Amino acid sequence: MTDTPDARPDAARRPVALAWMREAARVREAEGLHRELRPRAAVRDRLDLASNDYLGLARDPRVTAAAARAAQEWGGGATASRLVVGTTQAHDAFERDLAAFLGLPASLVFSSGYMANMGAVSALMGRGDLIVSDGGAHASLIDGCRLSRARVVVVDRGDHDAVRAVLAARDEERALVVTDSVYSIDGAVAPIRELYAAARDHGAALLVDEAHAIGVRGPGGRGVVAEVGLTGAPDLVVTGVLSKSLAAQGGFVAGSDLLRDHLVDRARTFIFDTGLAPAAVGAAHAALAILRDEPHLADRVREVARRLAAACGGDAPDSAVVSLIVGEPGPALAASLRCRDEGVDVGCFRPPSVPPGTARLRLTARADLTDTEIARAADVVTAARTAAMAGAV
Repeated sequence: MTDTPDARPDAARRPVALAWMREAARVREAEGLHRELRPRAAVRDRLDLASNDYLGLARDPRVTAAAARAAQEWGGGATASRLVVGTTQAHDAFERDLAAFLGLPASLVFSSGYMANMGAVSALMGRGDLIVSDGGAHASLIDGCRLSRARVVVVDRGDHDAVRAVLAARDEERALVVTDSVYSIDGAVAPIRELYAAARDHGAALLVDEAHAIGVRGPGGRGVVAEVGLTGAPDLVVTGVLSKSLAAQGGFVAGSDLLRDHLVDRARTFIFDTGLAPAAVGAAHAALAILRDEPHLADRVREVARRLAAACGGDAPDSAVVSLIVGEPGPALAASLRCRDEGVDVGCFRPPSVPPGTARLRLTARADLTDTEIARAADVVTAARTAAMAGAV
């Protein structure tokens, strides 16, 4: 018998390749940037001001019943890519109704808002093209820019003059401007009309992510694009999510029939991803019908946000988001944990989600919050924030 050489003679002496993560974790912990998953129970015993359930429809019996019916009819999952067998009649019907609600010819549903933005941007732009990215754009748009391999220029948030300057100086024939309509961090509204004019005047298209605007801004909750009178305008692409006001899961891209056909052929996050689960389609379709039939919900959520901001000492919001700056990550996290301990869930946004020194509590209003709940939340949040900023937490 011949000796078998040891395939790893020096294995015991080799450093562990991923050991660097231990030091990285220690640094994050010291900087107050460690994050934890905290599973919640089905029955919530705390007041929810952290989720993006803006219209309070996630547990609405009409929505949950529609999700159950869809699962019973079509199964627990889409079972494949939508180009194989993952597109059901439920998907088709929802896309038609969603497009009609938005006042656009067509829409295409993706498995998440992240996939919708990445797919749209990378399918529209490629090598040799230019993307001008608004400084407040969501991470999904940023990653879509990277995936596209186009040249990317980032401008300050909402700076439409800078957009004009970049577009005017470009050598590329094709260009796209990407932005959120409502910035997710503080709920401010982007200058969509001015950004569109800048893009249009220089032969570029504009992609607007309406994730935080659908159900909140515009006529009947149809978003900022509708609010500023640009519905159906040429060279304008609308994206959004089904996981906020529409109380389900998934994302969409809406615009012309030509756009939809192009995405079906070219969007990698559509072609190679399993289709959105039927239960999510059913839930979103039901929530869309509620929003269409009860347009006052959009007004109500903005009213609740204004009242929360006033009671907590924040700036008057333009959307459902109330942003309360604390400062450093550690105190902000401590304030959010104190709120949680006292029965109120709030968001805690720390770098890199926000610039250094601006860690904050992020409250999201819901249309179904009662006067009593608003008052209770304000008391808890104000006390926690004040203590954190004073170093008493």
